[in-house]
Amino acid sequence: MPTIPEPGLPSGQETHQIREVAESFGTEAGRYDRARPSYPEPLITRIAGSAPGPDVLDVGCGTGIAARQLQAAGCRVLGVDVDERMVRLARERGLEAEVAPFETWDARGRRFDAVVAGQTWHWVDPVAGAAKAAEVLRPGGRLALFWNVMQPPPAVADAFAEVYRRVLPQMAAVGAAGPALEAYAVMAGKASEGIGACGAFHEPERWRDDWERTYTREEWLDALPTFGGHSRLPAAQREELLAGMGAAVDALGGRFVMPYATVTVTTTLRTTLRTTLLTAPRTTA
Repeated sequence: MPTIPEPGLPSGQETHQIREVAESFGTEAGRYDRARPSYPEPLITRIAGSAPGPDVLDVGCGTGIAARQLQAAGCRVLGVDVDERMVRLARERGLEAEVAPFETWDARGRRFDAVVAGQTWHWVDPVAGAAKAAEVLRPGGRLALFWNVMQPPPAVADAFAEVYRRVLPQMAAVGAAGPALEAYAVMAGKASEGIGACGAFHEPERWRDDWERTYTREEWLDALPTFGGHSRLPAAQREELLAGMGAAVDALGGRFVMPYATVTVTTTLRTTLRTTLLTAPRTTA
């Protein structure tokens, strides 16, 4: 949640082409770091354990949520993100991080055992991103792209969808488990297609980790403005949305359980690269 497309996104454009939305999360950097969920520990352990070494590049590192989990698992992590405000907070939290779009980021000859992206690969050109990942990975290195997908129970989905129908009718499907999974399945599919077009990786796999989190009213209203596109809503509309959501959570008893499915597209770099390996294009930032 939210589903794709997000409010305010021009129709017919891919998410990675909407740079202004990708760079809008920094307006809520502190809230993002505080309110966004982390990732399931079994996934973090599996990524760290299946990479050939400890050096990890976190693409779209944001404030370092996934990076800190990987550091705790014994990895040495470097982050890269387009938003200087997010990077600044990540550095304050102890992560070494650089500001640049991943597709044009200068690795300066550095190589990594894993390239990961938590909740961010849809902001990266899937073909150029895969080619860049192949460029900076060591042979056998792992590429792991993962997203947390909300799976609200029917009562929660209905309550939240009603608020969106009233306040943001263009997002009337937000909160429904089916559309959310479908949207992320599309993004995962595009990621897999980009990997295949690169020609440098083995056939990608899909992993899924199911878990849940309990939200209080205050925690949910804290998290809501960090969803893609929400920080760009007009102030009055945003306040109406928060008020409606607060009332909805109150009607649910003041708290609710949100099941999540963390979906991962992952593969490893071939030890002998095909001659069809693409070179990441030098696009403008």
